[in-house]
Amino acid sequence: MRHTKRIIGIVWQAIRRWFDPRELRSVGSTPDYRFSLANERTFLAWLRTGLALVAGGLAAAQFLPPLPLTHLREAIAIALLVLGATVAIRAVDHWARTERAIRLGEELPASRFPAILALAVAAGALLLVIAVLVRGVG
Repeated sequence: MRHTKRIIGIVWQAIRRWFDPRELRSVGSTPDYRFSLANERTFLAWLRTGLALVAGGLAAAQFLPPLPLTHLREAIAIALLVLGATVAIRAVDHWARTERAIRLGEELPASRFPAILALAVAAGALLLVIAVLVRGVG
């Protein structure tokens, strides 16, 4: 029970940092606006990536023909939709952590997420190549 309350508290603090600009502005000093705007542009680029993944998931669900493996089309669609949602959530978290670091004059937060996303997309693409080849040969 105590562990659950701690996790809820951590999640609540993260969400508060995401949505409460007063919370963010109460930390450190006002940075050069160019840095904040660059951080915002990066955030928007990640959102576009998330939206593209969601659109790809919807397109897979609606337009892919049935594939040789049962429910492969649905699995691809769900994977893309979940990945898109994950990218969007990760984008806002990274934006808030980066903005906080800029305001405090700290080193920017490191992230493995771009590499993980690239590996997930590459793995998905390879699976699609295999599915297309199996369908073409079979």
